[in-house]
Amino acid sequence: MNTPRPRLSRISRRVAWLVVAGWLILIAVLTAVAPALDAVKSNDNDNPPAGSMSMRAAVVAEQEFGTESAPPAVIVVRSDSQEETRDATGRLVNLIQDADLPAVVDTVDASMLPRGGGLVSQDGSTEMILVQLTGSAGGEDYRGTVDELRTLTSSVADGTVETAVTGPAGIVADASEVFGGGDRILLLGTVALVVVLLAAIYRSPVLVAVALLGVGLAMRLAEGAGALLADAGVIQISGQTASIMTVLLFGVGTDYALIIFARFREAIADHPDPRVAVAVAMRSVAGALAASVSTIVVAVLALLVAVTPTLHDFGPYLALGVASMAAVAFTLTPALLVLCGRFAFWPRRAVSPDRETRGSRVWNKVADVAIDAPKRVLAAGLALLILMAGGLLGAQQSFDLVSGFRLETESAAGRAMVADAFGPGVIAPSDVLVQAGRPIEATQVRAVATSLATSPDVATVGATSTSKDGRVARISVVLKSNPYGSEAMAAVPRIVDRAEAGARQAGVSDPEVLIGGETAVAADTRGALDRDLVVVGLLMIMAVSLILGLVLRSILAPVYIGLTLLLSYAATMGLTSFITITLGGDLGIGNRVAVYVLIFLVALGVDYTIFMLTRYRQELVTRTPVEALRVSIVRTGGVISSAGIILAGTFAVLMTQPIRELYQFGLAMAIGILLDTFIVRPLLVPACIRLLGRHALWPSRPAHP
Repeated sequence: MNTPRPRLSRISRRVAWLVVAGWLILIAVLTAVAPALDAVKSNDNDNPPAGSMSMRAAVVAEQEFGTESAPPAVIVVRSDSQEETRDATGRLVNLIQDADLPAVVDTVDASMLPRGGGLVSQDGSTEMILVQLTGSAGGEDYRGTVDELRTLTSSVADGTVETAVTGPAGIVADASEVFGGGDRILLLGTVALVVVLLAAIYRSPVLVAVALLGVGLAMRLAEGAGALLADAGVIQISGQTASIMTVLLFGVGTDYALIIFARFREAIADHPDPRVAVAVAMRSVAGALAASVSTIVVAVLALLVAVTPTLHDFGPYLALGVASMAAVAFTLTPALLVLCGRFAFWPRRAVSPDRETRGSRVWNKVADVAIDAPKRVLAAGLALLILMAGGLLGAQQSFDLVSGFRLETESAAGRAMVADAFGPGVIAPSDVLVQAGRPIEATQVRAVATSLATSPDVATVGATSTSKDGRVARISVVLKSNPYGSEAMAAVPRIVDRAEAGARQAGVSDPEVLIGGETAVAADTRGALDRDLVVVGLLMIMAVSLILGLVLRSILAPVYIGLTLLLSYAATMGLTSFITITLGGDLGIGNRVAVYVLIFLVALGVDYTIFMLTRYRQELVTRTPVEALRVSIVRTGGVISSAGIILAGTFAVLMTQPIRELYQFGLAMAIGILLDTFIVRPLLVPACIRLLGRHALWPSRPAHP
């Protein structure tokens, strides 16, 4: 008597067609109702927390002196002849005043101030024009005004006269242009790389099309939903966030597709019906995919506790993108595989079960090394990572946006002209605001200014002014060092102390000193980022460890996995610092790079370990721990290494961007992902498991000894 075989679950072609149709309808509706993403992008949140000293100073300046805080423009004019410089400067001031530009509040040059007001160099060859602007730095009037200033400025330049629009306004304008110019290159480069790598791995145009279609629809869903939320004021989307979203979705999306394709290829060898094979494949990877999505979403949402506005706004849009990609992986990708069937592997056939069982000779050798010599593998791996982490010695962060442009800009050229003629601090003076309980007398203001002039950090003290009620005095100071450098930032608290001491000595009632300007903003941003790196990092590691513990049903496994990830992070940042600073000549690591890399490297790096260890748990049902470990390394090695190469490649595309932060972030992520793919996941983690034996997943125990 024959025992009837149990009926296997399957995904019908009718359901598959409905899923595909549903996705197309959803994207069509979003395209029709959502605004363009470029229309809702904003870079206005690139400031320290609202309660920081520099932001409070900006509010006080606006309230008491009637000027809306907006980055001013500095126009520099230089020639070999003092007369030519003076003539060109005068003509340019007249052109600006006659143009009646919408965002210009005031224009000041040396002829309007006693003894030139510090706007003329000692040899007279260089002059500056200060243009006070109003409005939002991201507003249309502001950007249009800066563009028109550059047009007017270039009109007075000739073979003997050099001109440039620089200062905070010029830097903001150049940053906006640099960011906008790289988006198309980034997208095309990412698509081309993914197509080439997928084609090389599977040699099937059908699978390439399935993967790219999934990524494209997920990206459109995320962009449409994100644009609607940004338009409603729920989230903020910056140019950097949009760039990182592009590579994240291509990298994660192709990773998920590769994992599903690999299990589908295994399943269809045992279950010829594609409807059954897809169901079997999805059932086997569902847990790992869900854990992967959870770790990435939790990691980026951990940024919501950040006090730095840019970081705080960074998480929701990226979480939306990963959730969109997860929706594709669980619905659209299996539906397309059901409809394609075995044709998905055309022009090749699905790999035979015998060949699949044998696995890769390379990964068999890797498994042999990790299992047979775990102590030596662990010692060598740790030594390598510690050596790479040594690159962090002497590394520092950079807050100098201009030095971060990886191409020539007018603001950089102008800043160099100003630094040569006047000193580095002139390009971005700081405002010292002294607040008092009762009106401040003119003699007291002069006394504070005199005290500041004796500071070793101050080059010159500029104009002073007092609010209408006399309770706030403003003193402009020029620092001796680069206003965006670490030396200038370290001087901020010393200047506050000196101003307060001078005010008390002059008899000012209950003085409170605030410092505004670019240097104070950079100092406050550094403090906020240092705090966020620790707080966000700890929260993210705790959350990811909890997810790992739930997925693996283990308390011990998240501990050694987490330690390897943190060491991998240190090695990544060390090697990145060595390449970009020691070899490349960068002034430092971009100030947000360390946080970005920590978030993404831990979230994405742990993915590959999850994929391998979920396979390990599955194999433990029928195998001994050693056999299960070997099979999990061999059977996941090829697909995970392929996924790692693609993910590293997509992040490496960021190195084509003309912004230091994106270049360094892309380099660091490529290094870190390759370390996790070829060192941590196949060698260090298996070595730890081998040494811990039956206790590797404690308190869980394997069924077989």
